[in-house]
Amino acid sequence: MNEPEMDVSAVWERHAAWWQAEFTGGADVEYEEQILPLAGRLLAGARRVLDLGCGEGQIARLVARSGGAERVVGVDTSSAQLAEAAHRAGGPAYARASAGALPLAPGSFDAVVTCLVLEHLPDLDGALDEVARVLRPGGRFVIFINHPLFQTPSSGWIDDHVLDPPEQYWRIGPYLPESVSVEEVDSGVRLPFFHRPLGRYVNALAERGLYLTRMVEPAPPPGFLARAPQYVDAATIPRLLVLRAERR
Repeated sequence: MNEPEMDVSAVWERHAAWWQAEFTGGADVEYEEQILPLAGRLLAGARRVLDLGCGEGQIARLVARSGGAERVVGVDTSSAQLAEAAHRAGGPAYARASAGALPLAPGSFDAVVTCLVLEHLPDLDGALDEVARVLRPGGRFVIFINHPLFQTPSSGWIDDHVLDPPEQYWRIGPYLPESVSVEEVDSGVRLPFFHRPLGRYVNALAERGLYLTRMVEPAPPPGFLARAPQYVDAATIPRLLVLRAERR
């Protein structure tokens, strides 16, 4: 099997324990200082919330603990992630399903959130079709993705010693073409990333009656910069993009 054709569900099943150890339970500063607080604010007031691609359920639990939600459901393709989510409990219900075939009734949610998921899905359109179907009119869709401009494949911090004096700058890779690459994000952990320009997301949302109401490009949080000193000089480059859309 060619790398770009790797089975995404199988990849996340295989690396579930790695994800749980590295990105949950307070282990990851970007989640603790940035993602979880933003999710809490952007989902506040929603009574029925779907966490699509919930992993081991940390955002679903956050929403359930907020006290305002009456029903919180997490959906993921990984049985290992869902088993850990059930073990950690916290109020949400969980179901195993793909993003393109949700076993949920139309219009049954006030809000859907998906965090660092869409850039790993080969079928973006199928997932967005389902989000639009299960959201009620007026419902909100909150998306967290790696920033598609600044985190384009082959982007990164460059020390240019050809110039005199030397300069440092953030190189942006091929932004407009859609592409898929497999990146080794940790020793032995190789994940597929589907790059799509921002317009691809915004237009796909609009085609389904999901219209953008807020866009957030947060700077890397202080805790991340403290742990990644090589990134300090690029602190004005956002790693994350957050979109909130409303279903008309």
